[in-house]
Amino acid sequence: MSVALAARRPVALDRLRSADLPLALQIVTIVAAAAITAVLAQVELRFYLWEVPLTLQTVAVYGTGLVLGRRNGFLAMGLYLLAGLALPVFSGGASGLAHLIGATGGYLLAFPLVALVAGAVTERTRTLGQSAFALLVGSLVLFSCGVAVLHTVSGDLSWMAALDMGWARFIPWDLAKIAAVSGAYAFGRRA
Repeated sequence: MSVALAARRPVALDRLRSADLPLALQIVTIVAAAAITAVLAQVELRFYLWEVPLTLQTVAVYGTGLVLGRRNGFLAMGLYLLAGLALPVFSGGASGLAHLIGATGGYLLAFPLVALVAGAVTERTRTLGQSAFALLVGSLVLFSCGVAVLHTVSGDLSWMAALDMGWARFIPWDLAKIAAVSGAYAFGRRA
């Protein structure tokens, strides 16, 4: 006599991460994620913590990694960066190479890595806690790259000042974004 365990019922949202998703649908989701990131980059909260405005584009970056997984999340954020070379998709309607090699370039260049990390950490399990943990790790990648480039490009900004202006001031807002995205993702998987 053998005992068979019932397979977990697949979750519809997880299908978007699947490697066997039709190629056309994968392309559509990658383009859609890049477009959503571009739209949310234009949503600025009306106060500045330094020279950098608070935007909602990292909400899209975090969500892309969770929903599309590591490969397609990475591709979507890479497409966003490529689009930004010619189209006004960066914060404030900016575009061009200058934004990728300027003071905020480290944050932008980290977007594909953040999506990759969030997707990879949630490869096997996608609980609320695991999703929040994945986004925290992604946040560390984002701010590490951002602060490193900020310090390097600014020339006269000390490491402590770069950490303060490029990371510490954003911690409460980023934690709120992480909570919102991981909560929405967990809710979407249950729905």
